[in-house]
Amino acid sequence: MIRSESEYQEAVKRLSEEQKRLGEHRARLKETGLTDEEIKRVIDPMESFYLQFKEEVESYERLKRGEFEELDNLRGLGHLLIALRIAQGVSQRELAKRLEVHESQVSRDERNEYFGVTLERAGRILEALNVRLRTRVEVEPSKELISA
Repeated sequence: MIRSESEYQEAVKRLSEEQKRLGEHRARLKETGLTDEEIKRVIDPMESFYLQFKEEVESYERLKRGEFEELDNLRGLGHLLIALRIAQGVSQRELAKRLEVHESQVSRDERNEYFGVTLERAGRILEALNVRLRTRVEVEPSKELISA
């Protein structure tokens, strides 16, 4: 996951380089006389990496636009906390200052996507980002009731 503007800029540069390298490799393979099927088998793993990397860049761009995924039973809360910081253009250093903790703590927490974060701590982070998180409860019918 891309967590800062500098990581994003580096990723965009690297993505461009990977795209160029992929095209050049494909052209060299074609020159050797390989069939399209053989070229595809060779290129697929490289292309898979490229597409995964491209998705990371696009995901960061969505976050910068303020587009977030919904949470399901608080799964993804850590990812959402990072996304909210990114969307607001708040650096890890600034968030640490607002939370009155060392920047390395925020960096470590984000690297682990706030795994095991308490609700109290998540609430402090939301407050530091001036975010109000609203929830909606949906009770699903019990499977036992459906099969009766």
